[in-house]
This record gives sequence, structure tokens and C-alpha cells, in this order.
Amino acid sequence: MPISQHSHSGQFCRHGHGKLEQVVQEAIRQGFISYALTEHVPRFAQEHLYPEESDMTVADLRAQFDAFLVEARRLQRVYADQIDLVVGCETEYITKVDLAELDALTASTMPPLLVVGSVHHVGGTPIDFSRDMYANALTQHGGSHVNLYAAYFDAQLDLITRVRPHVIGHFDLIGIFAPSPDVHLATLHHATMWPRVERNIRAAVAAGSLFEINARAWKKGIPGYPHIEVAKTIASLGGRFTLSDDAHGPKDVGLNYRQHVPTYLAEVGVEELFYWTGKLEAKSIRVANDPVWTRFFAASP
Repeated sequence: MPISQHSHSGQFCRHGHGKLEQVVQEAIRQGFISYALTEHVPRFAQEHLYPEESDMTVADLRAQFDAFLVEARRLQRVYADQIDLVVGCETEYITKVDLAELDALTASTMPPLLVVGSVHHVGGTPIDFSRDMYANALTQHGGSHVNLYAAYFDAQLDLITRVRPHVIGHFDLIGIFAPSPDVHLATLHHATMWPRVERNIRAAVAAGSLFEINARAWKKGIPGYPHIEVAKTIASLGGRFTLSDDAHGPKDVGLNYRQHVPTYLAEVGVEELFYWTGKLEAKSIRVANDPVWTRFFAASP
């Protein structure tokens, strides 16, 4: 299980910490066999920059991403005999322009990038940056969680069908600032919502995407992305799972893997995890009785 398909660092992400090389070194120290470096793609309009980026321009974001790619490829070469590093990106989908720009970016980048397909905005407003911004997004949708969730899952479907990402990032991130887990689950089960959930799962399965079990959720006080009931539905519809720590720096590498992930996997009934290698080949690792897995859990974090 020592794999991760989604990570960041403070070197190339303002809300992260530490250097990218420190993230890699910590993954090696913990015994990861494969680790993906997946920085956010640049946003393409000045109004979409976050408060923490107030001193930056759109051009700065692109330069930062290009610098990330150079460093990630360097680390991939330097540590090739110690760990399988995967170089990729995490999507942004704010307007249709972002998808067109993403197409251009990935088409012009060689070797090809691992693409983690994530939605962080609804109606142009961030939904995972702060409670205040989430509240603004909710207000824009009439104060209705049903309306907000519907817009999120509709945007996610656009992303899945247009981009066909290798990995679906935090499938139900929209619940991050829901008033309670009960509200999140009730909204998911709304008569107009659950069909959207199943529709998106089927679309991702058809696209060949892996569904990320995102261990950062527990740091946010959320019992896993995807919600356990969503994960069981993914499994029942033929979805394949991968695992990510969504680290934002070296201190986050492997976060919650030992504490929460084994119980989550057992509850969902996951027996095999899949991952993309540095050459973008799909491989798998058994959840139980694999020596790599056993060594990882026997070691100290």
C-alpha cells in the first residue's frame, strides 16, 4: 500500500510547505514504492488567483508550474533507483476555458503527465479553500446544498468526459464544509443527487480512471474521500481504487495511512489497489499478504 498518486509541496504551491525534494526523500524513508508529484495546473484568469497569491500574476503561475515540471523530472532521474516517481498535474475547472487550456498544456508536455481530475470550484467560487468561500458558493446556489452539489457533480462529469483523467481526485470534495456528515450524506442520497453520483462513477469507469482514496480527508475531520457509501458503490460498479496522501509537504507524506486507511479498505471490501507508474503503466498491489504492505505497516511512520 505504500503508494500515493497525488501530492504537493510548498515550493510550488502557496498553501503547502517544504521543498519538493524533501517530499520525495520522506516517501523514500517511509518505504513508498511509487509516489506521484502532481502540482496544480495554473489558473488562467487573474480573478481566479487565491488570496495567498495576491502578489502573483497568471504568467507567474505558469512559470511556477513549468519550474515544477523541471524539478519533478530531475528528481525522477536522481532517485530512479530508490523509488518510482510519477510526474503529473492536478486539474482546475473553473470555466470552459480551463479545460481548453488544460488540453493545450497536456498536449504540449512530454513525456505525458499523470492527470488527477479534481474540481475545486463551483460557479467560479472555490469550495475547499475556506468556510467563507464555501458559504459564498452555497449562497450563489440559493442556499441549497442540493443545488450546490448538483452543480459540482455536473462539472465533475464535464471534466471526466472531456479530460478522461488517470485518477479522480477526492470524488466528493463538495462535502468538505457541509454543516455535518449527516447533511453531506443526506444530500448525496437526495433523489436528484444519487443518480448523478452513479452517473459520474460509470463515466469514470468507462474512462479507465482510478478512484482516489484520499487520506488527507481525515486531517480535515472527514471520514474519508470518497464517503464510505460512495466507495461501496464505486466497488459495486467496477471501479478501481488507488491511494493518495494528498501531501502538501514532507510532514504530510503517508499521513493517516496507518491510522485510518486499513479500516476504511476493510469496510469497503477493497482487496487490491491500483496505481500508475512513472511510465504511466497501470499496476496493482494486494491489500493483504503483500510483503511491501506488511513492511510498511510494521515500520514507524
